[in-house]
Amino acid sequence: MRRPRTRAKSIHRRASAGGAPAPRRLAARPATHRRASAGGAPAPRRLAARPATVVGVISDTHGLLRPEALAALAGVDVIVHAGDIGSAAVLEALREIAPVIAVRGNNDRGAWARSIPETVTTEVGTRRLLVVHDVKTLRGDPADRGIDVVIAGHSHRPSIEQRERLMLLNPGSAGPRRFSLPVAVARLHVGRPGGPRAEIVVLGGLDGPPNPPAARKRPGSAP
Repeated sequence: MRRPRTRAKSIHRRASAGGAPAPRRLAARPATHRRASAGGAPAPRRLAARPATVVGVISDTHGLLRPEALAALAGVDVIVHAGDIGSAAVLEALREIAPVIAVRGNNDRGAWARSIPETVTTEVGTRRLLVVHDVKTLRGDPADRGIDVVIAGHSHRPSIEQRERLMLLNPGSAGPRRFSLPVAVARLHVGRPGGPRAEIVVLGGLDGPPNPPAARKRPGSAP
């Protein structure tokens, strides 16, 4: 008999602002990325995991990498960026913290983004992760393909949804604010007994004030 579906509540905590410097918008610089295979899909990659590996999850930076986001990701073992990166410099700065897995979002255009895949399947320890920018582009049930966690962005709405065999994780947007949504990242804990566990980290001092002028989006631009 199938178990009833349950929805897990999101776990939120704040990252301390701690007198952090003003947010900075990074200029794009050339960067190299792993190319997709001839079939269009990148080969799955496996990351060695310690007993309690922590995956830092970030999305929708749109070229704005806040110091609060860097502080919230400090100490993770690997970083996943779920698209709408904004510039190669964002990925370069994240690589100073940990190895980075990234997918291309609908606003990632130009030579720097061409080699970034639209989806990535990776194994962290014994857990299989699928990373995509917009979860609505997925077809079928990822759990049928052995996926344990789907990581996506695009909506700017942080959420954690636990289904019978699958976790859906959206870290929200760590870049320019959209409407009244929080500015956030997420941390995903794998390798622990009982399955993966995730938490949303709302960046301190960024749950109410508007964007800095440099971060405001142009009228008519996509999410």
